[in-house]
Amino acid sequence: CPPAVFPLSCTVQNYSWGKLGLASEVAKLLASSDPLVQIQPDRPYAELWMGAHPRGDAVIRDNRIPQKTLGQWIADNPACLGAKVKDTFQGHLPFLFKVLSVNTALSIQAHPNKELAAKLHAQFPEHYPDANHKPEMAIALTPFEGLCGFRPVAEIVSFLQSVPELRALIGEVAAEQLERSGSDDPRGVSAALRVCFTRLMKSEKKFFVDQLNMLVKRISQEVAEGKDTSGSNGELLLRLHSQYPGDIGCFTIYFLNLVRLEPGEAMFLGANEPHAYLHGDCVECMACSDNTVRAGLTPKFIDVLTLCEMLNYTPAPSSSKIFPAAQSQLDPNVYLYDPPVPDFAIMRIEIPSSIKLYLISAVDSASILLVIQGAAVGTSTAAASEIPLCRGSVLFISANESVSLQLSSPDGMLLFRACCLL
Repeated sequence: CPPAVFPLSCTVQNYSWGKLGLASEVAKLLASSDPLVQIQPDRPYAELWMGAHPRGDAVIRDNRIPQKTLGQWIADNPACLGAKVKDTFQGHLPFLFKVLSVNTALSIQAHPNKELAAKLHAQFPEHYPDANHKPEMAIALTPFEGLCGFRPVAEIVSFLQSVPELRALIGEVAAEQLERSGSDDPRGVSAALRVCFTRLMKSEKKFFVDQLNMLVKRISQEVAEGKDTSGSNGELLLRLHSQYPGDIGCFTIYFLNLVRLEPGEAMFLGANEPHAYLHGDCVECMACSDNTVRAGLTPKFIDVLTLCEMLNYTPAPSSSKIFPAAQSQLDPNVYLYDPPVPDFAIMRIEIPSSIKLYLISAVDSASILLVIQGAAVGTSTAAASEIPLCRGSVLFISANESVSLQLSSPDGMLLFRACCLL
């Protein structure tokens, strides 16, 4: 029987929005786990991909295993997924686990549900590479900021009244429709919101660039005069405009919630939820897909019509976007983030310094374990030899296998584990 628990060497993506050099959590994890890696100070280290995605299939770090990558190994040993997972997801690992280090904003985007994904993939395979949905969850490692979901209508109306440039883009008729929509008619509110947001996103390029420049100039003057610009979300507007000058995405801050996560706090992004990560480091887990519909804050392919059609136009306060972790009844060191989709769940495992032996318990699913802090030696009946673990180590654990950790660090450990709990 081949070793069913083994270390992985994972793919780094150097997207331009990533943090540079050792400012990036991705780079720090990489440098710590492999001392031979040279981190380049002026290069962005944006994402670490832990999984079997064809664009970033993890390499197996165990020379007794003939397969080179995790994807190949799973294809040859599908039982390692666990019986339910294997049957439900046709012999594929259903999730992709990541670390993100965000320096400048990611595009305003949403991910399609399965029905829309299949349609987009059939029509435009060059832009939508697969037919799967892509719900995702981000858990902050450092203070993390993102835009997520539509703000309560009162907040949007307040911006429409204090930001004349925004009102000009949306037009008086649509603005008044939103102002008049009552909270007793949620469908009317969503319809009015859809009209306003679509008017914004489809406004004529020259017109919105002029309005944006006027707004930036006005807010810059107010800042110079020491005035409070929070009524027009000035600080964030200037920051996004400096990153993406003349981009329509700058105006979306008036529609979408600004969500701030402290380390350990999470947000879940279901299908059709508009979002854009702005800054910080997080672990992220998602269904295994690359389908993203974008409409701003990006030089990439933009599909405004599809985005405006598909979005979930339900307003909600930013506090409602924070997804709670549940402390495990069986093990007080484990906090479970279990989103309302079957594809993945994440465990945060905090081992205090008082514990020197800890058992990573078996689950009925393949899982991927990431070490964020601390060091240990891992042993398993399913591994051929001891596995040294330190910050940045990534371990694949087959279904129904446990791993015993002998801790060597004085200050405990912090681990994240992605799995599929059907």
